[in-house]
Amino acid sequence: MGKLYKNKRKPKREGKKIKVGKVGALPEGRGATVQLKDGNEVALFNIDGNYHAIENFCPHKGFPLADSRTYGSIVECDLHGWRFDVRNGQCLTKASCSLEHYEVVIEDDWIQIVI
Repeated sequence: MGKLYKNKRKPKREGKKIKVGKVGALPEGRGATVQLKDGNEVALFNIDGNYHAIENFCPHKGFPLADSRTYGSIVECDLHGWRFDVRNGQCLTKASCSLEHYEVVIEDDWIQIVI
């Protein structure tokens, strides 16, 4: 399998909420890249009206997961087919390759990610 990708754009946890958009702006079953002010990225998904945020890059080869297809709560990396549960970041392809998961809070119709 070779060397895994090290995500250099993974946000550092600071415990602060970052407002990223209005509820409903992201269609159900889709993902979107959220680029933070410091250049780091998170993948935000709308699964059946529930929002979930994980690291944006697949640890296999670094492909952006927000651009990949979803199957229910599973996102499959379009590059090599690695699968992740967007609800918790768990890798379903290789046990030791789970992703960071970030809490998503809805307040006053705004989607906020706790970084």
